[in-house]
Amino acid sequence: MENQGGALQLLKVPETRQRILVTLGLLLAYRFGFQVPIPGMSPAFLREAAQNANQSVFGLMNAFSGGDIGRTSIFSLGIMPYISASIIFSMLTKVSPKIEAIAKEGASGQKRINQWTRLLAVPIALIQALFVYTGVFLQSPNMIDSSIGSGVSLALVVMLSLTAGAMFCMWVGELITEYGIGNGASLIIMAGICADIPLALSQMAGDVDFYDTIVYLVGLWIAIVVVIVYITKGTRRIPIQYARLTKGQRVYGGQKHFLPLKINMAGVMPIVFASIIFVLPGVLFAALDLNWLETVFNDPRGFVHIVLQITLIFAFCFFWNRLMFQPDQIAKDLMERGSFIPGLRPGQKTAEFLDHTLTRITVVGAAFLAVLSVLPGFVTASTPLSPAMAYFLGGTSVLIVVGVAMDIVDKLNAQLVMRNYEGFMKGSANAAGWTRK
Repeated sequence: MENQGGALQLLKVPETRQRILVTLGLLLAYRFGFQVPIPGMSPAFLREAAQNANQSVFGLMNAFSGGDIGRTSIFSLGIMPYISASIIFSMLTKVSPKIEAIAKEGASGQKRINQWTRLLAVPIALIQALFVYTGVFLQSPNMIDSSIGSGVSLALVVMLSLTAGAMFCMWVGELITEYGIGNGASLIIMAGICADIPLALSQMAGDVDFYDTIVYLVGLWIAIVVVIVYITKGTRRIPIQYARLTKGQRVYGGQKHFLPLKINMAGVMPIVFASIIFVLPGVLFAALDLNWLETVFNDPRGFVHIVLQITLIFAFCFFWNRLMFQPDQIAKDLMERGSFIPGLRPGQKTAEFLDHTLTRITVVGAAFLAVLSVLPGFVTASTPLSPAMAYFLGGTSVLIVVGVAMDIVDKLNAQLVMRNYEGFMKGSANAAGWTRK
């Protein structure tokens, strides 16, 4: 295969070209679904809730639903119920010995867990749909369109509509994962977030300093992306030495490998958990008419807000890393496989070294997430950015977009490497006199 541009190479490979087209087609079908309105819901309230994303639980739902909780479509919940179910089972796999044993069964065990995840997504979608309907009814009952009914009947129609839309989004995501490129759920989230950028830019078009703002915004976004890529790709490579086994005159084993520990091992999960916990007191203060406490708590540049947000991010970062990476278990597995870290005794000494290394990496990763979550609020304070664009520059959205984009690039590079390797093998076979029938 001739050395040409990466994009042209991808389009020339039939399988890769088909996967790209399938992915784009499914994403287009997913976006068309947002033209179907929710029966009986008020467009004004949901749009207002989405605009106040930084000060409401709708902000987190807006990001993980695909950026469209503020639209009056049956796809408003998006992929969020499936993501929530996946997070629950990821934690249960580390906590429950029975589920962990099923996960270790290989493809059959993973198939069972995937089926349970789909089943759990249904009640989660119903609960979240009830939350959306109740939020509208409690805060603005006059804005509900009661032409199709009221009370229980209207609630059932809204809940079933949102649940059906969420299940369809889950199905589209799984089709993308199986027949397209990359993780379908992540691509849906990325598509929903990026779809709001043109609208946010059009809202700023009438501003006097529009072009200066765009230049400033592009520079800020490039700087954030560079830092995210640098930290995301950064790893602490721990050398692993396999023990040598001598049989007769032959020596087996002795290879040297590395155990990579990512700096941002938890990804976006600490910000997610912190956002979930963080919005609850604000909602409670609003329900109790404690306006001054709500103002102090929800001020994005206030001392109380920043301290609590950073504390929660650090706490959940340590919690998630300790849950997903267990030094004692890793040290035990290395010892059973005849592997060791050079200079350390297998067993307890190895576990202590891994624990100390994990603690230092977690501190750096948590500090990175805390800065990424807090800093954009200060940087965009003196700019005429819309709430949607300011939220896009926040930690959750930009981290998701960059992470998904990097994953897609890795998948496409793997496709090209596999294709080149196949071509090399074909060339070697032809040179040796092999013929294909």
